[in-house]
Amino acid sequence: MAKIKIPDNKVQELKDICKKFNNEPGELINVLHQAQNLLGYLPAEVQEIVAEELNVSVAHVYGVVTFYSFFSMLPKGKHPISICMGTACYVRGAEKVLDEFKRRLDIKVGETTPDGKFSLSCLRCVGACGLAPVITIGERVYGRVSPEDVKKILDEY
Repeated sequence: MAKIKIPDNKVQELKDICKKFNNEPGELINVLHQAQNLLGYLPAEVQEIVAEELNVSVAHVYGVVTFYSFFSMLPKGKHPISICMGTACYVRGAEKVLDEFKRRLDIKVGETTPDGKFSLSCLRCVGACGLAPVITIGERVYGRVSPEDVKKILDEY
């Protein structure tokens, strides 16, 4: 995998985020949230800086990043699409909705469209089971989505 060159000003901002939390190892999740807000994702190079600043192992940082589905090691699209695959959504057809997004965007789960506009992921539960199947695009939640709705939803963006 190619190394990512993080601009010096972003490296300094990352270090400032760590300082804001007093370089406390116990603040790792808060630091990672802010780092992801700053850069959009958490590549290995960011994890290495955070590990060094908080004096924890890179393996520990990686473990946290990969454990929580909120964190991403890949850049997301301008409009990240997440399909809920929790039980209620799944039994009400979320897989068919996912298949339609994959077909229309011509990407797989975990990928971003070549223009950087959309990325596609799955998550376990949005907490809106009564609206199943549910998708989110950024902060916006769409309920009772059918495969036929996908084109109309994408056209909004």
